[in-house]
Amino acid sequence: MDYTQILLRPVISEKATFVKEEDGQVIFYVHDKANKIEIRKAVEDAFKVKVTGVNVVRRKPMPRTKFGKVTGKVPGFKKAYVTLAEGDKIELFEGV
Repeated sequence: MDYTQILLRPVISEKATFVKEEDGQVIFYVHDKANKIEIRKAVEDAFKVKVTGVNVVRRKPMPRTKFGKVTGKVPGFKKAYVTLAEGDKIELFEGV
């Protein structure tokens, strides 16, 4: 897979900003079939940085209920917490 297919979009939220400032990690939504090695190579190729670690979190799909009845399904996703080397940063996240 190409890195444009592996990295779907960055996570920009309060928690993601806090993790970036405290631990030097950036968070991406990634393809469901991507593994840690592919995610590491995709981030290094896309942003020209050195990655020291990758942690993956998966949330399974859940039923959507309204007034006790199942009305649909909330889709699941896969997130990757990418730890960058000391001194490296991704310009996409600066100023957010």
